[in-house]
Amino acid sequence: MILRNLYTAVWYVAAPLIGLRLAWRARRQPEYLQHLGERVGGYTTQMAGPVIWLHAVSVGETRACAPLLHALLEAHPDHSLLLTHMTPTGRATAAELFGELAPRVQSVYLPYDTPWAVARFLRHFHPRIGILMETELWPNLIEGCRNTGTPLAMVNARLSARSARGYGRLGALARKAFAHLSAIGAQTEADGQRMSALGARYVMVTGNIKFDITPPPAMLALGADFRNRFGPERRVLLAASTREGEEGPLLEAFGRLCPPDVLLVLVPRHPQRFDEVAKLVKRAGLSLQKRSKDVPVMAETRVWLGDSMGEMYAYYAAAGVAVIGGSWEKLGGQNPIEASAVGCPVILGPHTFNFSVVCEQAIEVDAALRADNIENGIQAALEILDNPARRKAMGEAGSRFAQSHRGATGRTMDLLTPLLKTAQPRKPGQRE
Repeated sequence: MILRNLYTAVWYVAAPLIGLRLAWRARRQPEYLQHLGERVGGYTTQMAGPVIWLHAVSVGETRACAPLLHALLEAHPDHSLLLTHMTPTGRATAAELFGELAPRVQSVYLPYDTPWAVARFLRHFHPRIGILMETELWPNLIEGCRNTGTPLAMVNARLSARSARGYGRLGALARKAFAHLSAIGAQTEADGQRMSALGARYVMVTGNIKFDITPPPAMLALGADFRNRFGPERRVLLAASTREGEEGPLLEAFGRLCPPDVLLVLVPRHPQRFDEVAKLVKRAGLSLQKRSKDVPVMAETRVWLGDSMGEMYAYYAAAGVAVIGGSWEKLGGQNPIEASAVGCPVILGPHTFNFSVVCEQAIEVDAALRADNIENGIQAALEILDNPARRKAMGEAGSRFAQSHRGATGRTMDLLTPLLKTAQPRKPGQRE
């Protein structure tokens, strides 16, 4: 209790800084200054019928939750589904993916983790169950759900050794939070063991829901259209989900190592960096076109900037090989599942600690390979582009790899169904 009170005090003391941070981020994304009342538990959104609440912090989690969201809606036709996020891009992704399901599916921001804001959130929506995608551990939110008898589960949960050490330094605060979760569906045995060591009581290995995402036919068709724009015979190297600090070395190595007929499709992870990355391309002396201009790609263009949202499957489908961002600096990498699902060979950098198991599994079946640095990664990508037989073999291995790991959604539903059947949550302040 003392530690949680100290934690809460830090939130209140930091409140002015949080406001400044939102204002700073709004310089690039004005959407950060929208729906501010929701950040402190003030809502106007109304939901019909019993509410299932699913938290997907940002873009990756929102996309990953799609199979589970549809399974929940199908299994509980009398329920509405509330999606919560922490970022504008997560909210925009929900509108793109699930907008046609409104008003049954609606999105809001999850409030900041203070008891007062959490109580307002629970009082307004009164969810029958809360489901946290991946590893979102908010002590006051967990305590608020415990006090109202609201089951709160964590699904598709992953916890790297590095993150586990960080939670371990929080001591009893983290242990109580893990212990008070109603259930945890872990991606791997190692993830589950690390969470159990931190106090989690009800852990089941359910696998990775992202394997259950089917590449949308519209995205595959768009990928074919991209391929035609590039020129069907042109060699295409995709740099996917790149992060700050990676594009400069990547562009330098690409310009030096790749002949003019190789096209680099460069897709930054965060949309607020599109303009910044365009400047880096010009600074590297490489001719540039942008996806957003929606015009034919000229033969002399060296870099095509993927300045769009929600089209990653199309980029992978159009590419001959992909180097995955976030793995060349110490950022933890990105998930290679989307690339494997459409048969795109993958090159990973040395830093994939956020997705270590799935990356090693992809390497083991020859759907991916690892390079020590970005220069070696570009060289490996060129070798694959120059070897059609190997490129085909890696792509087919990736497709088999993605298909063989499906089924996590069903196992996750098995975990959640008993909680939903017995849930009888109270509103904050309501007596038992």
